[in-house]
Amino acid sequence: MAYDYSDLVENTRLWAEQAAAAGWIDQEILEQEIPLPSGTPNALFAAGPGRPLLVAFMGGTGVGKSSLLNRLAGKPVAKTGIERPTSREVTLFHHRSVELRHLPENLPVASVKIAQHDDAAKKHIVWIDMPDFDSIDQNNRHLVLEWLPHIDVLIYVVSPERYRDEKAWRLLLAEGARHAWLFVLNQWDRGQLEQFEDFKRQLGKAGFIEPIIFKTICAEDRLPDEFAELAETLTALANDHTVQQLEQRGLQARLDQLRQTLGHYRLALAKETAFKDASPLWQRQWQRTAALLQEGFAWPVQQLANHYAEHAVGLLTHPATGKYPSAQADAILWDPWAKTRFDDALDEFVLQAEQQGMPALPLKQQLAPLRDKAAKIIETQSELAVRQALANPGNALQRTLLGTARIAEILLPLAALAWVGFQVFTGFQHSNETHSAYLGVDFLIHSSLMVAISWLTPWFIAKKLKPSLKAAAQRGLQKGLTQAFALIEGEVLAAIDQVKRLHGEQQKQLDELIGQCAALETREQVAIESNSPLSRMLIES
Repeated sequence: MAYDYSDLVENTRLWAEQAAAAGWIDQEILEQEIPLPSGTPNALFAAGPGRPLLVAFMGGTGVGKSSLLNRLAGKPVAKTGIERPTSREVTLFHHRSVELRHLPENLPVASVKIAQHDDAAKKHIVWIDMPDFDSIDQNNRHLVLEWLPHIDVLIYVVSPERYRDEKAWRLLLAEGARHAWLFVLNQWDRGQLEQFEDFKRQLGKAGFIEPIIFKTICAEDRLPDEFAELAETLTALANDHTVQQLEQRGLQARLDQLRQTLGHYRLALAKETAFKDASPLWQRQWQRTAALLQEGFAWPVQQLANHYAEHAVGLLTHPATGKYPSAQADAILWDPWAKTRFDDALDEFVLQAEQQGMPALPLKQQLAPLRDKAAKIIETQSELAVRQALANPGNALQRTLLGTARIAEILLPLAALAWVGFQVFTGFQHSNETHSAYLGVDFLIHSSLMVAISWLTPWFIAKKLKPSLKAAAQRGLQKGLTQAFALIEGEVLAAIDQVKRLHGEQQKQLDELIGQCAALETREQVAIESNSPLSRMLIES
């Protein structure tokens, strides 16, 4: 179970870091959360039945933690006195048969001092002397924080002068539910009963109903104290059942904090309903922007229409060139003004979306490529549409009438010529038979006029019906712009959908972590008897 918890903590940390980096949650949320402890007492030992009880002395500078450990050991195993403030190590005192397989990670081996003994009565306890938590040396604080998750019982040592130590007190409040606690009012030869009662009241405010407090004296000329009771209490706790109870309760406290942390992340992660109005919000924004762009494109469209019309005529005159001109030749549509208006539209949309609860950074990241892609869309669609328009200028009716006029331009003159020829032939025969005069000047003039009219009339009509290349190019550009605007709108909507999908993946991953945490909490727990000494060492949750 401990390994499952450690993996869950690591996965939670990785999720939070990547979510903050991607902008799904604020970096401040990540910094405000209390770091989750990943270690447990079991993690120090190889897998197997039973392990010793881990007991640590903790307190401020000068309260006598090391003196207590030396008294328990019966020999000087921990640094005291003037050596203590410069000590940057944790002292472990345990039976020679105890084997520590794993030390806390991220700590140098030199930071651990190990002393061993052969006393069978103390075989099931590992004593740990922690550095002074209130030391000005930050390395000492780091050592304490790294070792705390691996402790079963914390012996909080104070002195009459320092039982209200603020730094150690904050640590007690933060770590209270994860450990069993014993309290030692050391240097009691200088203490008073009022101080003891005041200390007891302080512990009651922290959550201890009946805290177990021992009054000890570690001076060379020792007076009677309660040190023996402290040693007996710890010996009584050093059994498999108690170790298992403490392990389970400490793990439950860690899971409670993990569940709270995951709950905070769940609240910080934007809700799915925040994306509900994203698409309509953009469509309204784009409708206003597209109308503005259409107005601003009026003059560039005219310039480009002239440009295309001129080069289209040139292409007919000089077909060897073989290609249409680029839209960038004389004028462009997507100029700095248009780009600025589009960027402003995207920025305004992101701002409004953020105000509705959507994460801004993922949205910006998905929209970023479109800021440069929009120019390519406008250019491609407008040029394609104008090519199609120039290939088929005019509307369908206009092209039909023009085709009819061009056919008439050929057929009517031919019909007129055929009629004139027929009249010439028949007139020649008739003049031979009757010996009358041949066709005269009037017939020549009339027939010439008829042929000319039969040709000029459809030619004039065809000329008037011929579509304007400029108008065709202008219609093509307008059509291309309409298509481009629709594509740009669709690209943004696709980006919004992508953000929704990525958000859904973030929610799914977080829900899986929450589910794994709940699964660990539902496993069998070991109950602690309400009237046992151990219950007095625990903060009521």
